[in-house]
Amino acid sequence: MAAPVFSLPEGRSGADVRSPKTAELLTRRLRRMIVTGELRDGDYLPREAELMAHFGVSRPTLREAVRVLEAESLVEVRRGSRTGARIRVPGPEMVARPAGLLLAVAGTTLGEVLVARLGIEPLAAWLVADRGSDDAIAALVAALDDLTANLAQDDSGGAVGAGFARFHEVVVEQSGNRALVVTAGMIQEILARHMATATRSHFESEPDEVQLQYRRAVRAYEKLISLVRAGEADEAERFWRRHLISANESLLRGFDAAGVIDILE
Repeated sequence: MAAPVFSLPEGRSGADVRSPKTAELLTRRLRRMIVTGELRDGDYLPREAELMAHFGVSRPTLREAVRVLEAESLVEVRRGSRTGARIRVPGPEMVARPAGLLLAVAGTTLGEVLVARLGIEPLAAWLVADRGSDDAIAALVAALDDLTANLAQDDSGGAVGAGFARFHEVVVEQSGNRALVVTAGMIQEILARHMATATRSHFESEPDEVQLQYRRAVRAYEKLISLVRAGEADEAERFWRRHLISANESLLRGFDAAGVIDILE
């Protein structure tokens, strides 16, 4: 039996199937060079004349490609500078705020964000302890040292809230899993702001209780570091989950878990 022959729809042409513009091709080429590391963070693109000669394109084509990359935050162009366009390798923060805004538009609640954190950070704690690298331990210790320094100096709770948020960031960063880091970034964008607000609010209304929570959190962080040092991955995951459940309850005290998140302030 002969294979059926595909019939072209009537009244339509193939005009919408077009070859990519030269600027699109150049954008793809430069983007791939950034992704593969041929162009590294901080590198400056050669001058326009060199790029035009190298790629065989016109000045308008080159500038259109650079504008697209600039809009994607892959290059930084300083107008009037003689140094040209500089490569910027994006970090998790590049997607964190837009993703956070998307969550807010979707009506995501604070409670949902805190539950989502339970699905990310315990796994990250397991990975950190399983790796047990000296660099990871040093990063966790440094984050805890910064936090305790803020505890000793700050009475308002603002810097302290940021310090607590930073320790949680480091746990995920040191997991070595890039997908977790990016996913956690959007959640942390929201929680860092809430932690600062909640810490300040609780400090003003119940300072003694807040000081107790501070001490418990610091002990939990010390315990996690000890589990990482010992390579106790399973226990690190279980312990961090228990700590987060307790921390979530504290963060929600005085706040509406069903309230839609707000990242616009």
